[in-house]
Amino acid sequence: MNYRIWLSPPHMGGGELKYVQEAFNSNWIAPAGPNIGHFENELAQYTDAKYAVALASGTAAIHLALCALGVGKGDIVLCQSLTFVATANPILYLGATPVFIDSEPKTWNICPQALETAVTYYIKRNQKPKALICVHLYGMPCLMNELLAICDKYGIALIEDAAEALGSTYRGKHLGTFGKAGIISFNGNKIITTSGGGALLSDSKTLTDKARFLATQAKDPATYFQHSEAGYNYAMSNVCAGIGRGQMEVLNERVAARRSNFNRYQQYLAAIPGISFQEEPAGGYSNRWLTALQLTSNVAPEEIRLALFEKGIESRRVWKPMHLQPLYKSAPYFGGNVAENLFENGICLPSGSQLTEQEVTEISNVIIELVEK
Repeated sequence: MNYRIWLSPPHMGGGELKYVQEAFNSNWIAPAGPNIGHFENELAQYTDAKYAVALASGTAAIHLALCALGVGKGDIVLCQSLTFVATANPILYLGATPVFIDSEPKTWNICPQALETAVTYYIKRNQKPKALICVHLYGMPCLMNELLAICDKYGIALIEDAAEALGSTYRGKHLGTFGKAGIISFNGNKIITTSGGGALLSDSKTLTDKARFLATQAKDPATYFQHSEAGYNYAMSNVCAGIGRGQMEVLNERVAARRSNFNRYQQYLAAIPGISFQEEPAGGYSNRWLTALQLTSNVAPEEIRLALFEKGIESRRVWKPMHLQPLYKSAPYFGGNVAENLFENGICLPSGSQLTEQEVTEISNVIIELVEK
């Protein structure tokens, strides 16, 4: 369907064409060129990360982060269950074992108590987890102090899936810069886009050098093509990096617009019985990439989705947890039913940075009418 109002459409700022044109004029139509270095530097500067590697996707960034941390066959990788499948799939790529963890109800992100239960379970069996992938869902910061304390206590490498969270912070520090590695997505629906693309952030030169090496087919430093280990075709193109450079110029405006959308939805809907929103943790600042809410009334999220669909408005159910997916039906899971309840009762509303107040009003009225029936 050609929606009249999309969930999260791309929003160009106008400056992108200058950098793309430079790529064409210089014939750098390749996975190399000056835009890539500039884009990586701008990302590192914005997030205060020491290093950034521009890549073909956020999924590629997770895969390379796991590779660079030495994750391999049989290793246990802990992973937030309430997420998109791209967070978990790279664990399978490496033959490692995904272990899924429930959410906590405030931020909807990984539950520290369930996490520690999982960690101690495996340590008692001499199977210490190799890594943890937390997810800043819909741009909302995890409870980072608690997660870092657990990872430090047990010596577990933390990877932050900040695919949706560029511009979000926790206690003044950018998401994606707390762990051994952080990943960003620049898919077409993200807060800024490179059409398709992602990035890996880290303060470790060793880790980012390894990721960059693997992302370009792991070519040995020789005068001919020699390969001592398997690599991947994960580099971002110079053209896409040019789009990213233009998008970086308007990133703060995009964050402000998304937060404004949330404030308007909250103003219209917060007083309705049975509706609650994702909450920022103490010290957390979310980019509010998507406005997500939970309903405990008699109105099901699918009813709202269909009612909006009939009016040409795109919305989306909250992610189906990984431990409920057919692909991962045999994977271990720790926690209760928080993630499952969020899936059953949650919905994401249109949140694009060009959304108007009139459109927010229209969308809110559809929900109000359903709830009040």
